[in-house]
Amino acid sequence: MLDPVALRTCLAAVPPRRIEHGLLRPAAVLLPLYSRAGEDLLLFTRRTATLRHHRGEIAFPGGAAEAMDDDLAATALRETEEEVGIPAGAVTLLGRLDDFVSVHAYHVTPYVGLLTEPPQLHPDPAEIAAVIELPLARLCEPARWHRENWRHRGLLETVYFCTVDGHQIWGLTAAILRQFLQRIDRLPG
Repeated sequence: MLDPVALRTCLAAVPPRRIEHGLLRPAAVLLPLYSRAGEDLLLFTRRTATLRHHRGEIAFPGGAAEAMDDDLAATALRETEEEVGIPAGAVTLLGRLDDFVSVHAYHVTPYVGLLTEPPQLHPDPAEIAAVIELPLARLCEPARWHRENWRHRGLLETVYFCTVDGHQIWGLTAAILRQFLQRIDRLPG
């Protein structure tokens, strides 16, 4: 079972790397954790094929900051509620990870949140094609992971991939997931 004190301690042990927004658009995502029938789960979404960026890809709930958001944690919670129907009040934030930069010029701040009960999901059909709940234990299996070197804008970049139950998580989402699993000592470096 998920131990919020242990998770919070692991996340706090490494101060998150922060980057300045600069010309990047600020955004935030939430890694929603919960248990169901004794199994620890992490929630992902599959984006619809009609969205502008990352069509059909697996992602964490989240999106761009808006003026109404007090901070990026509020952005992650608001976007999660809009996308999958999990109310902000149902999430206990445990910490955050390093800032990331997406290929679409977003400055992304990931937050880790714990739900005390499995959520009642109400995905927004305009944004979310499917909600995917994956067992944390299976995401931690090293054999599910591989990496490739891709050239992007003249630079050689390492791109991570994780495949569980036919769902392939890759790119920024996989990089965030990998860092989270390493921070909580569930995946070797």
